[in-house]
Amino acid sequence: MENEWDIARDSLSQITVVSNPENKPVTVFGHSDDLKCVGVGTDAAVFQNYYVPSYAFKVYAEDKISKINVEKNIYDMLEGSPYFPKCFAAYNQYLVLSYEKGTTLFDCLLQGIHIPKQAVKDVDDAREYVREKDLNPRDMHLKNILLQNGRAKVIDVSEYIQPGNDRRWEHLKQGYESYYHLIDGTSIPFWLAETIRKWYNQRHKYFSSFDEFMRNILKLTTFKK
Repeated sequence: MENEWDIARDSLSQITVVSNPENKPVTVFGHSDDLKCVGVGTDAAVFQNYYVPSYAFKVYAEDKISKINVEKNIYDMLEGSPYFPKCFAAYNQYLVLSYEKGTTLFDCLLQGIHIPKQAVKDVDDAREYVREKDLNPRDMHLKNILLQNGRAKVIDVSEYIQPGNDRRWEHLKQGYESYYHLIDGTSIPFWLAETIRKWYNQRHKYFSSFDEFMRNILKLTTFKK
C-alpha cells in the first residue's frame, strides 16, 4: 500500500545532494519541476513537492545518510510535542516530515518582523521537553526556529544525541533580553546579519566573553527605533 507522499519519489530521484568541506551548506544537483527547495543545511537539503505540499522531504548527502535513521529515532522520541515537525517515514536517502509554514527568526530580523516573548518561551519549553526525553537540545539557532502565528517551531533535531552545550540558545536569549528592544521593528541588513553570524562562529578566537562579542557588534552600527 502506497503512502500519499510516495508520489514525490520519482521527482526526488532526480536530485543529488553533495556535502561540502568546512561544514559549509550542501550543494544540490539535478532538477524537477515538481520540487521546490525550501532549505539547505550542512548535511541535507529540504524540498517541497507541489502535488503533496503538506510534506517536506529532507534529502541527505551520500556521505551523511547514516544520520537518517538517527534523526528518525529522535523525531519518534519527540512525537506528540507541538514544538517540532512530525516525521512520517525514513527512506534510503531522505526523511518525510510535515511541512511547516513560517518565517525563520533569521529572516524575521532581516524583514523587521517582531519576535514576541512567547516565541522565546516556546523554545525554552521545547528544550525542557527534549531533556525530559533524555536528549540534548543543541544547535538551536535563528535559522532552525520558525515563527508561526506568534509561536515557535524548532525544525532541526539532528544534533540532539550529541553531548555538550553549544550555548547557542542561551546566547540568543541573552541577546534578545538585553538588546532586541534596540532593533525591534527594524530590518537588519543582510551583510550585518552575516557578519554577526561569522563573528559568533569565531568568537573564541577574538573575544574573551559573549559580552565582549556583543559590545563589538554594537559598534558596527547604531540602531534607532
